[in-house]
Amino acid sequence: MKSCLIVDDSRVIRKVSRHMVETLGMAVDEAGNGVEALERCEQAMPDVIILDWNMPVMSGIEFIQVLRQKPGGAHPKVVFCTTENDVAHIREAIEAGADEYVMKPFDHDTLQAKLQLVGCV
Repeated sequence: MKSCLIVDDSRVIRKVSRHMVETLGMAVDEAGNGVEALERCEQAMPDVIILDWNMPVMSGIEFIQVLRQKPGGAHPKVVFCTTENDVAHIREAIEAGADEYVMKPFDHDTLQAKLQLVGCV
């Protein structure tokens, strides 16, 4: 069973995303910010990370830059999940190491398609 870490400061977004990902047959863990997410990754590196951009403590961009430098940090596929929709933000996310990008709000089919694109479903 593949594993997914959902990183978002919104408990509602984490809950909705968790339900969507669990229906795809994946094990799910959650973190409320980048620091918590790094701690989760040090305990067990997930197969895919659904990552919010704007979070307190450590942003999604800061998180992915640190993650990609860690041993095993290149392994997880990262799907940015954010309201930022301009080309500059998308480019910044990809250059930082993201594999895909999905706009909020999203539905089950959209998230499933993004996870298929990165080979996790």
